[in-house]
Amino acid sequence: MIGEEKPLLTVKKAAKFYGSKLVFKDINCHIKAGEILLIAGPNGAGKSTLMRIMAGLSLPSAGEVSLHLDSEDMAYLGHATFIYPGLSALANLAFWGTMYGLSPLREELMALLQRVGLERAAEEKAGSFSRGMAQRLNLARIYLVEPKLIFLDEPGTGLDPKSLATLRREIAGFRDSGTSVVWISHHVLEDAALADTVLSIGNKKVEYFGPASRFALEAAKC
Repeated sequence: MIGEEKPLLTVKKAAKFYGSKLVFKDINCHIKAGEILLIAGPNGAGKSTLMRIMAGLSLPSAGEVSLHLDSEDMAYLGHATFIYPGLSALANLAFWGTMYGLSPLREELMALLQRVGLERAAEEKAGSFSRGMAQRLNLARIYLVEPKLIFLDEPGTGLDPKSLATLRREIAGFRDSGTSVVWISHHVLEDAALADTVLSIGNKKVEYFGPASRFALEAAKC
């Protein structure tokens, strides 16, 4: 259709094998600018594997992934926090900035830490942080690079209620700013309320791909 917005990410007939073991096949989905795509499915369905393929961190065994943006416009937050335990929160952010070719001022870094509620821990070594604090520091890293597409692999795992509420608020904020999010969550029904689209994987294939509101309604009937 003329004038239709081009997706940032398109997956066509993606399949993944580990040796002779099929993880999934015929995965088709897409995400547009400013959308939140929630990936659902039971443990072992291949959600994290699919996300890594989407992010270009792994290759599909078949099919293709088309990304219509540069790699520096993407950010990935997985199970590992990738913080440097011997460095302070402030030093971690400054180091990450240099990795992206940035030279942020201390005031800018402090503003990021304040945004995630870590300004009082700015000079503390990150190795002493709780899981929730470490994930919030990771969120600050994402804000630092201002990506257009963010991949979140179960970012709420192990978070306390306060940190989980902060995470959900910030994910909603990403969409409001026009940033797209691909999100794997343990709390699918609760988090579907924040999503635009749900991709549900089961039995090695797509079981649902469509509006999050309809997915939540059908799931509530089960």
